[in-house]
Amino acid sequence: MIPFINIRAQREAYLSEFKQAEQDVLDSGCFIGGPVVQALESELAEFTRAKHAITCGSGTDALTIALLALGLKPGDEVIVPDFTFIAPAECVMRLGGIPKFADIDSETLQVSVESIANLITPKTKGIIAVNLFGQCAPYEKIRECAQTNGLWLIEDSAQAFGAMQNGVPACTFGDIAITSFYPAKPLGCYGDGGALFTANDELAQKIRLIANHGSQTRYIHEICGMNSRLDALQAAVLRVKLRHFKDELKKRSENARKYNEFFNAVPGIAPQEIANGNTSTYAQYTVLAENRKSFIEKLDAAEIPYCIHYPQPLHTQPCFKGLSASRDGASNAIEACQKVVSLPMCAFTDVEEIIARLRKTTI
Repeated sequence: MIPFINIRAQREAYLSEFKQAEQDVLDSGCFIGGPVVQALESELAEFTRAKHAITCGSGTDALTIALLALGLKPGDEVIVPDFTFIAPAECVMRLGGIPKFADIDSETLQVSVESIANLITPKTKGIIAVNLFGQCAPYEKIRECAQTNGLWLIEDSAQAFGAMQNGVPACTFGDIAITSFYPAKPLGCYGDGGALFTANDELAQKIRLIANHGSQTRYIHEICGMNSRLDALQAAVLRVKLRHFKDELKKRSENARKYNEFFNAVPGIAPQEIANGNTSTYAQYTVLAENRKSFIEKLDAAEIPYCIHYPQPLHTQPCFKGLSASRDGASNAIEACQKVVSLPMCAFTDVEEIIARLRKTTI
């Protein structure tokens, strides 16, 4: 079976670098924080051109920390996309906020600015925009909407670290931006990990406090925080991968080009559109299939793995029962959930082999 994400091949490609980096951490005895984590944060800031990069325990933790830093209170409303992973809405709900679900663009699958605007009420405090499947949401218009209405903006770039919009790197469009280093991400570690980015010195200080039990001096706790830290082994792995990341992004882009060339000639299959000015990390290579059942049957016959990102819009999840009125139509999100299929994608994916197998199925 072709791997959906070939993490093993990636490790083999950089094995000597991984072993040396991992051994250096083990020999140092410094496993939490320390120089390796500090070096990674500097490198992440340099890569994204962000003023501050602060690592933490996971992408979900990063969202929670961002919401706390921005002062979310119980009863506050936050607009999130209806078509995405649960984490943005889940973190709002966990802190007592009320997620309001915005529809998406039918071709790019990014959150709709018009839908965001329709959901704003006097209780709305902020927007979480998700860079879905590896490209940036339409930030010029989202930022304009946020500023006009006095709202803060979180950029969820868990799937798009390394993407660009009009020459500007992802992780710099929000008051706070976050990313995830979950192993399946384009830049992933060997466990959970995440980071936050901001240009605001005050927010950066709050983020560091929250992530470390509200403390910057040992046993002096200025606020009630949480324990969310990236360990040095994960930082060491990420530093190795970051050295090769730009080359991997080029390979991902080339793999996407090959997929696009093939699927653009297949009736009933439409690749996700990449908006003008955007580059994508292709965290997922996703198509919209008019007859998904038939397409999946062909994938199964060809022994090609696939995933459904995502099978249902967030407003239909049982945990959000009772919030269905807090959404804006969501017709495009519902349709996307019925059509999307994600195919194998990473820098080490043999797309030519996948296409050759698909040709044999008379797709």
